Amino acid sequence: MSMMYQAYQNHMDLTGPWRIGAANALKYLNLVPQGVSDRLFGRLAAALELISRTSLTYTRPAYGIDKVLVGNQELEVTEEVTYATPFGSLLHFKKENSPEQPRLLLVAPMSGHFATLLRGTVKTLLQDHDVYITDWHNPRDIPRDQGKFGLDEYTEHLITFLDQLGPRAHMVAICQPSVSALAAAAIMSEDDHPARPATLTLMAGPIDTRILPTKVNEFAKSKPLKWFEDNLINYVPIQCKGAFRQVYPGFVQLTAFVSMNLERHIKQHIDLAGHLAKGEKEKAETIKTFYDEYFAVMDLPAEFYIETIRDVFQEHLLPQGKLTYRGRPVNPASIKKMGLMTVEGEKDDICSIGQTLAAQDLCTGVRAYRKVHHMQAGVGHYGVFSGRRWNTEIYPLLRDFVHVNS
Repeated sequence: MSMMYQAYQNHMDLTGPWRIGAANALKYLNLVPQGVSDRLFGRLAAALELISRTSLTYTRPAYGIDKVLVGNQELEVTEEVTYATPFGSLLHFKKENSPEQPRLLLVAPMSGHFATLLRGTVKTLLQDHDVYITDWHNPRDIPRDQGKFGLDEYTEHLITFLDQLGPRAHMVAICQPSVSALAAAAIMSEDDHPARPATLTLMAGPIDTRILPTKVNEFAKSKPLKWFEDNLINYVPIQCKGAFRQVYPGFVQLTAFVSMNLERHIKQHIDLAGHLAKGEKEKAETIKTFYDEYFAVMDLPAEFYIETIRDVFQEHLLPQGKLTYRGRPVNPASIKKMGLMTVEGEKDDICSIGQTLAAQDLCTGVRAYRKVHHMQAGVGHYGVFSGRRWNTEIYPLLRDFVHVNS
């Protein structure tokens, strides 16, 4: 199993010319004047398009945020790497001529997709905040001599990034990194670190997965840790810069995600073929845009994946007071001069109601008037940080919470 990634990469390299050929043929086909056997050429174009798209990409897509409306003024946005390590960049969405706004670190999950999955979240936050994001790098592009990356390294990156932002910044963690975000806040508070965040917001995060376990939680506990090591951990192919680094491959993760809703994904591609054949460009573009992001996959460092399975989902170290950082106990009760907000979705089937709320009970040092919890009715996991209800119902609460504590 450990060489499955190499076999997959060899297969993709071997079939690459077919996809390139289909893409080139499509370019020439598009030069045919409209009205010349539209039905035949439409079907052929649809087939060529689907063939050219039968691959994953391991390169981060663009955020594509060029402008944002601040108040009644549209400001230009440029991306600026403020600080970088081999494993991740602190990316700043700099707004030209912007009024002073609260600095905010958005902590993206390391869960098989790039941080661009939070593109919509970023765009909304930019209206009222000076936004930075943890832009994680793909491990398959990181040479082995750069060392390992586990939970401790993840938490260390958050502490380092907050140090770069300086005092009175705010931290918002989405999903899986809620554990590391809480650990970083606790360690920095205990050390009286001058750059400890003014507020910590945890959104749909697995703080205590013993509460109403989901199918994801149950799967993580259904097998011994060695099963995950033997069956899911692979070596990065020799064609890559990170050759022989151990990872949980992105294509394996994507296969698992797709299999959970296989019929839906098949239907989407059938619909895509139909839209392309009929020349329904807008409908086709909507589906293509979604899958361009969905099929942009990122590997996970083996250490990070295995430690997350063990510490978060199997042994529940944080809620039991047993989690450590670099050998030091992580004590959430040490968090005192900080606001705490937790957000959950009523229909979340990945991180159920109560799992993120558990942080409120762990952080006994935070004054009650500085604690906020919100359960959003009618949304699933992704609806907590994207979509209409995020924009109209959740975000206003988060914005007010940050500004009151700034």
